[in-house]
Amino acid sequence: MQVDGAEEELPDELENACSDDGDSDCSSSTASISPRSGIEEPMLLGVGDDREERPALVPSLFPLIPPTLYFSTANEKVELLPVEQRRLLKWKMSTVTPNVVKHTIARSHFKATKKRYDWLGCWGHHMKSPSFRTLREHQKLNHFPGTFQIGRKDRLWRNLSKMQVRFGKQEFSFFPRTFILPQDIKLLRKVWEDSNTRQKWIIKPPASARGIGIQVIHKWSQMPRKRPLLVQKYLHKPYLISGNKFDLRIYVYVTSYDPLRIYIFSDGLVRFASCKYSSSKKTLSNKFMHLTNYSVNKKNSEYQTNSDDKACQGHKWALKALWQYLGAQGVNTALIWQKIKDIVIKTVIASEPYVNNLLKINVRTPHSCHELFGFDIMLDENLKPWILEVNISPSLHSSTALDVSIKGQMIRDLLNLAGFRIPQREDVIAPCSSDSSSTSSLCGGVRNKSDVSIDEKVKRAFYITQRFADQDFLSTVLDVLTPEDVRVLAESEDELNRVGQFERIFPSPSSSRYLRFFECPRYFNILLDQWEQKYWSSKSKGIDLLAALCQKGVHLGTTDPAHMWSKSSYTSKVDPHKQDGINRSSVVVSQQVFSHQDNDDALDREVVSLCSQSVAPSSGSSVTSSACASPLPTPTHSLLPQQSAAY
Repeated sequence: MQVDGAEEELPDELENACSDDGDSDCSSSTASISPRSGIEEPMLLGVGDDREERPALVPSLFPLIPPTLYFSTANEKVELLPVEQRRLLKWKMSTVTPNVVKHTIARSHFKATKKRYDWLGCWGHHMKSPSFRTLREHQKLNHFPGTFQIGRKDRLWRNLSKMQVRFGKQEFSFFPRTFILPQDIKLLRKVWEDSNTRQKWIIKPPASARGIGIQVIHKWSQMPRKRPLLVQKYLHKPYLISGNKFDLRIYVYVTSYDPLRIYIFSDGLVRFASCKYSSSKKTLSNKFMHLTNYSVNKKNSEYQTNSDDKACQGHKWALKALWQYLGAQGVNTALIWQKIKDIVIKTVIASEPYVNNLLKINVRTPHSCHELFGFDIMLDENLKPWILEVNISPSLHSSTALDVSIKGQMIRDLLNLAGFRIPQREDVIAPCSSDSSSTSSLCGGVRNKSDVSIDEKVKRAFYITQRFADQDFLSTVLDVLTPEDVRVLAESEDELNRVGQFERIFPSPSSSRYLRFFECPRYFNILLDQWEQKYWSSKSKGIDLLAALCQKGVHLGTTDPAHMWSKSSYTSKVDPHKQDGINRSSVVVSQQVFSHQDNDDALDREVVSLCSQSVAPSSGSSVTSSACASPLPTPTHSLLPQQSAAY
């Protein structure tokens, strides 16, 4: 996969530049965890020692999986851990760590550190992908490598446009026609000349924020020259409230890219332009009318603040207040929200191949990364949602009680979802070599990639190399649960148990339809999708099953044939003679595989190439083929899943 050099514009270290829209709480010191300003202190007044005390640790739903650290809101206090454990609660301060994060981690008794190796968490700036190699297995940074592929405006539109070409406008019609200059200048000129003379265009620098450099134009002569630009058809008929244009800031949190797990926060912000909207060409230079950025409109003398998260007043509302307002007008807000979720899932999937490629190259464990995105959505006159941009460092500045209420709860729930665990003391007391980490208990028994057995790799390859696969076939992925399967499923259920006011939108019982949008099928996406379909309506049954397996230590590794896919005696539910159905040919494993065990990447490639299956087309296919499957070489040893002797 080719990844171009745009990320060279990103800084190297954790301390750098402020947030995307200029409203973050940038601190000049990394020595103290105390917030620089007293903006959020009113939340703490009058609560004192009578605040409810909460346990410092959240137990797992499953045996032999360690607990996670608990983060609270201001009306709670967190119990003190024993001093030896408290000494391990270190946070790396960055110049972009916002006050709302500082307050939340301080309530869980974290201390600031300047050292490079002993911190557990950091809320920092995005970095160049190779810089992620410095992250140790017990550390969590609030970014994934490669998310600039949707965080930069030009990359977002390029990637969504590719998806539109591949899957059609019916699925990807939620962004306006977009051109990237100078590459698209000739095409833009042709479209411009063919368009209605009343058509307006909005131009944006590809990597700026806070409304800087944005203009609305209607004449070709107004087009800036000699610099990169994004040019879009202007959504000139927005839905208005009291005559004002507005957009929605939607908070989206991704805890993992493989498997992909996406959460959306139940509340958000509604940001209004501070002048009543007019479509007249004479008003195009009025940024207070055409732009909804808070950093722009707060400079207008007519800007009205709002501190009540339930009030529909001023130029900033809570998202829940908007839903109430629209609901009172007879609007189907549930349908709008569903469409927004659809936009979010498809947009994150557009970044998935880039992020997973860079994770594999640069990050020791995927548990070291998590990311909060700020999706900016606009509603047109028909209440159709359109994506405007995605921020990879959304502002968490909290200047009013409205901001504090929404962002404080959101960050508290986010950090609980992140699943911070107390590391082993030996992992943090000295600089780490690449092989010295002993955090097998840190992430619920996660094993290094090299520890994943050939059996598990063969099973994964078997399911992801299917050219066509219907539901009957895919459901068999749950018939034999390997140690890694159990670990991933337990991790997913534990995470869902800490969801707070977030909602998981992928995977979900209805998310199967999105699997076809992935550039390459991912085994764990298939596994979790099938798990959700089977156990969503009977969660306790699924949790009881996983608890029994964890009690036996299956997630930590086992030689029990019942959990070794190639050695089990399970029989596929799929009828191999079913017309137009699945024809499961033998899994082919070469003796060559066993000679490559010292080279894990070579082993991965070998297993995938040796596990290609011939499957007849099915009308119910939910996973399509891709260029990820290698051709089948000449076999030297055949093995059916139910035949144990050959292994």
